[in-house]
Amino acid sequence: MTKTMSLADALYVKLEARIRSGEMPPGARLPTQKEIAEDEKVSRTVVREAVARLEAHGIAVARQGSGVFVTDDARYQAFQITRQDMSELADVIRLLEVRLSVEAEMAAFAASRRTLTDISAMRAALRDMAAVADDPVASAGADTRFHAAIARATQNETFVKLIEFLGVRLVPPRNLYLRGQPPEAQRAYVEKVRAEHEAIVDAIVRMNPAGARDAARHHMQESLSRHTELSEAAHLSGSGELTI
Repeated sequence: MTKTMSLADALYVKLEARIRSGEMPPGARLPTQKEIAEDEKVSRTVVREAVARLEAHGIAVARQGSGVFVTDDARYQAFQITRQDMSELADVIRLLEVRLSVEAEMAAFAASRRTLTDISAMRAALRDMAAVADDPVASAGADTRFHAAIARATQNETFVKLIEFLGVRLVPPRNLYLRGQPPEAQRAYVEKVRAEHEAIVDAIVRMNPAGARDAARHHMQESLSRHTELSEAAHLSGSGELTI
């Protein structure tokens, strides 16, 4: 990443935070590029890039001859989880805590409303995961499709949008947990996750909301426990960072 882009990223985050906090409310006019550049001691190129990102994310809108303004729903559109937001173990654990709360109920709704098409999609994702078990990247993609299939089975578009928004960030990088582990440990891990997924699907197939909720909660709790243990070990070694 270039220095200019790094400065632009930092400025974008700062402007977004001011909008999210309400310091610059909906309808407010952003300072001019010259004013921002002088206040933040950066070039206008940096300001243009940061403001362009605000516009691209629907947080601000340019009005010809009038300037750039905060959009009416900017405080909602400002929420996002970026790759940078998932750069440390603590960030992964925070997302897992959210998933624990959301996906257990999502599975319960799916068990009540699933169709045969939904079941086929879940099974296909599980087959894909098994076929690419030795490829962490491809496996993460199949894992994401599995959770997306459960979301669609709820027949609730908001669940679908949430899972699509999170994308592959749903799946913590396997190499983080298995780094340095022997092949047999890696195979055992893959088998454990497979069994947890199968338990969720089985409950959904049987249209057992309570069973689906429990299975999904168990799956998420196991992942949370694994990464919490890893975080504690990293803390003891003086490093809380992970490589994605």
